Amino acid sequence: MTARVDWAHFGSLVTSPSAVAALLLSLRTAAASTVLCLVLGVPMALMLARSRFPGQRLVRAVVLLPLVLPPVVGGIALLSTFGRRGLLGQAFEVLGVQIAFSTAAVVLAQTFVALPFLVLSVEATLRASGARYEAVAATLGATPSVVFWRVTLPLVLPGLVSGAVLAFARALGEFGATLTFAGSLEGVTRTLPLEIYLQRETDPDAAVALALVLVAVAVVVMVATHRPRAPS
Repeated sequence: MTARVDWAHFGSLVTSPSAVAALLLSLRTAAASTVLCLVLGVPMALMLARSRFPGQRLVRAVVLLPLVLPPVVGGIALLSTFGRRGLLGQAFEVLGVQIAFSTAAVVLAQTFVALPFLVLSVEATLRASGARYEAVAATLGATPSVVFWRVTLPLVLPGLVSGAVLAFARALGEFGATLTFAGSLEGVTRTLPLEIYLQRETDPDAAVALALVLVAVAVVVMVATHRPRAPS
């Protein structure tokens, strides 16, 4: 890809109005979906790591299903749920709210595919840290909320940060579910991956240049989430 980039015009290729609009939309929606992943994913990870209940394996499989599910299938599932004729979409239409083919649909699609990355990271950190510190805090009289904010959260912070970064990167690169559920409306739902796909047909040089931008983001994410092992 670096060999095919038109470096002489790289700046103009990645700063065209449509490319800038797509990049800014991708950053905004990826940030929003990461926040949503944190809100939904941390309780899920706590439930899976600290609780034992019937059907836990099934619940975990459902939470992690987007990891193996084709994104297009996820987009169809979201459309069947939140579309105008979907399971919940009709109720939202009565309230005057349209989710499908809107910016909110982009956020939901990105959250759908990115959530498992956060859950896996936080759950793994919780299991590695164990529950002994939380148990000690509880025996000393700390309330569950105090235990969470003063003990659990600091323990899982490294995994939480790594999971959030991975979720952000996955959301930033989401294509299939976004196209199926949100469409490709410039400035509304056309994220950077969709812009690359469209540019591939009309301006291959711009497509390669924008693709390289995403590659650079992926490299930054891998460097940011890498934690060297402590010497033994």
